[in-house]
Amino acid sequence: MKIFLELMWYFKQERKAYFIGMLLLFVVGMIQLIPPKIIGWVIDEMTTNVLTGKGLAGWIALLLAAALAMYGLRFTWRFLIFGSAIKLAKQIRSRLFKHFTNMPISFYQRKRTGDLMAHATNDISAVQQTAGLGVLCLFDSLSQGIIVMIMMLSIHWKLTLLTLLPLPIMAILTKFYGTMLFKSFHVAQEAFSDLNDKTQESMNGIKVIKSFGQEEEDIRAFVKQTEVVLKKNYRVAKVDSLFDPTISMIAGLCFIILLSFGGYFVVQESLTIGELIALSAYLSLLIWPMLAFGFLFSIVERGRASYKRITTLLAEKAEIVDRDDANDEEPSGNLVYDIEQFSYPNETVPALKDIHFSVNKGETLGVVGKTGAGKTTLLKLLIREFDLDQGKILFGSHNIVDYKIKNLRAAVSYVPQDNFLFSATIYNNIAFADVTQEEANVRQAAKLAHIDEDIAKLPEGYETVVGERGVSLSGGQKQRIAIARSLLLNAEVLILDDCLSAVDAKTEEIILKNLKETRAGKTTIITAHRLSAIKHAQQILVLDQGEIVQSGTHEQLMAEDGWYKEMYLHQQLEEAVERGGE
Repeated sequence: MKIFLELMWYFKQERKAYFIGMLLLFVVGMIQLIPPKIIGWVIDEMTTNVLTGKGLAGWIALLLAAALAMYGLRFTWRFLIFGSAIKLAKQIRSRLFKHFTNMPISFYQRKRTGDLMAHATNDISAVQQTAGLGVLCLFDSLSQGIIVMIMMLSIHWKLTLLTLLPLPIMAILTKFYGTMLFKSFHVAQEAFSDLNDKTQESMNGIKVIKSFGQEEEDIRAFVKQTEVVLKKNYRVAKVDSLFDPTISMIAGLCFIILLSFGGYFVVQESLTIGELIALSAYLSLLIWPMLAFGFLFSIVERGRASYKRITTLLAEKAEIVDRDDANDEEPSGNLVYDIEQFSYPNETVPALKDIHFSVNKGETLGVVGKTGAGKTTLLKLLIREFDLDQGKILFGSHNIVDYKIKNLRAAVSYVPQDNFLFSATIYNNIAFADVTQEEANVRQAAKLAHIDEDIAKLPEGYETVVGERGVSLSGGQKQRIAIARSLLLNAEVLILDDCLSAVDAKTEEIILKNLKETRAGKTTIITAHRLSAIKHAQQILVLDQGEIVQSGTHEQLMAEDGWYKEMYLHQQLEEAVERGGE
């Protein structure tokens, strides 16, 4: 029952609803005791020939009143208790989602999407069941059980004690089943997380699966995963199925004892037939608390396993947080990189080392190099996706860690390599960063990104829904919409992280020309594999294995032998060949 103590914070928060709900549940339990008593009295009056028509009508009216009262009260307590459980699910789900949004990129590198989805769905549902049906079973099994036993004891205490002798056996067995269920359900939830992850991965990679003709293989892999989930849940179902038969067996044993010894006491005239029937009716009422006790262990152990998974996830701390004395201003000014060394978490090989350079406000910086040279790492450090252990980055006159993260990122508009579009209209995707922007500004951003003409050709124009991750658009269109989204912010620093790779050279030239004209006085950082994208930059860095091996303007780098000159000439030759040798 530890889970109820762990959820006590919520029970205190909703104490009024739970108190009234349980009070009404108790009243219903008390009213339920009336019919068996009336039946016993009516039978005794019949056996003694004192029952009259008027008297019988009175008893029937009382039974009808009890039924109507229970109808209204049951509706009310269910609304209060189960409604509160639904509110708990909403509250935990909101906390979990907020936690997800506050966690750094490294968190998502460790966690699978399917596992996180399972926490936000199945696990929360199990906790909701605990706060709803679990509370009902706990309170009802105790209150109803105790009241019924008191009523039975008041009729014939010896027979009652004999009848209830098998109950300790039930308590021992249900506790044993509960422990087994906790372990089995935890394993089953992990298997469900794996299935979630497989489903999500297959849906995201459906284009690749189809292009390689791997549909059948993927289906077989999915079926295999579902068989694992089925096997784990069968284990849960087997353990769960032990509760009802055990309780029914114990209840049947109690009835055998009641009838056997009850008949004896009737013969001995220490018990009337009406009292025996009343005891039988009360024992029938006691079956529900017995079943509720079994349900309680089943629900509680599921809830405990799920709540443990949720709290473990919520206990993870974000590595990137604001300092207590963080600057509340939005940064502006020059950028200065002074990095001795940086390694990713759990990595021994440095991703960057000896990085020292500065970018004046309003300049354009180009960063090039081989794949894996450290270009994206250099940019991610600026927006604090990771923090430095050896070195610092200055923005204006302050270290970036001295600014509040929200303000730092508001000053930097970042277009990553893997641009992401939401399943919404093109207009909403562009205006995502600032929904208060006027329509004219949204369209102007699209024009600067050279995507306005493409949008105009679509059937719904700016109201075209792009589908999940922009599935209905080409790679170049997605890149340009992502660029338009960033341009709309007009941030102090614009980062284009190899986000022009899917557009042709002419389109790239137009976009870069528009940037130069509209971002005068603001800093732009561009990484690219196509060197024509950065040759206009005031400063170009060439990275290799995390180090700066060349730096200067395009003219300076072309004047010296090195990777930049070799690659630029190679790309120029490729373009000439594509143009037919011109």
